[in-house]
Amino acid sequence: MTLPTSGLITINDRGARAATTFGSVSADGGNMVFIKKLTASSSGTLDFVNGTSDVVLDSTYKEYMFTFSSMHPATDGAHFQVGFRDGSTDYDATKTSSFWRGQHEESGSTSKIGYDTDFHLTQSTSFQTIIGSESADNDQASSGYLHLFDPASTTFVKHYIAVVSNSNLNDYARVGYTAGYCNVTAAIDAVQFKMSSGDIDAGTISLYGIL
Repeated sequence: MTLPTSGLITINDRGARAATTFGSVSADGGNMVFIKKLTASSSGTLDFVNGTSDVVLDSTYKEYMFTFSSMHPATDGAHFQVGFRDGSTDYDATKTSSFWRGQHEESGSTSKIGYDTDFHLTQSTSFQTIIGSESADNDQASSGYLHLFDPASTTFVKHYIAVVSNSNLNDYARVGYTAGYCNVTAAIDAVQFKMSSGDIDAGTISLYGIL
């Protein structure tokens, strides 16, 4: 892959841009490095613990990404959640976050977008909901991703961003956007995913390091 490194870029009065005479450079950064995949089968939690079962979650990478595929709850109406461990044995790192969502009903009669106060956190040790009201119907599930930034830092708070789509309990197409930070300077050394009630019936979560 090559990227432009030189040339002339012009902007016209409508904001359109044109470019000419490009060079190239090798794109060494931005690669995703696969680390670990976990598959749920009536699982209470899926845990990614640094140094355990080939999991890397340390200073090797400045950014990590978790991808979720077809996460299916055992319990109708459960929320898909994440927790972060900051050196203890519990996934209770203090978090402050925001959550908003958009949704559209299968019938086409209702569409909504808005901030969801049920799922934001204020200096809380509770698990973070990243999509709400999952459906346990056999053909419904959720998929998406979560980015965790610089978890090994002992200077800065640890930011995370998640985007998840689901086929909701009430037959909505719903997308949830979560952003927040673990308000700790201790390193985050493990991440746990679970449903707010019942097991994770099925689905896979994969962990990648971002170069």
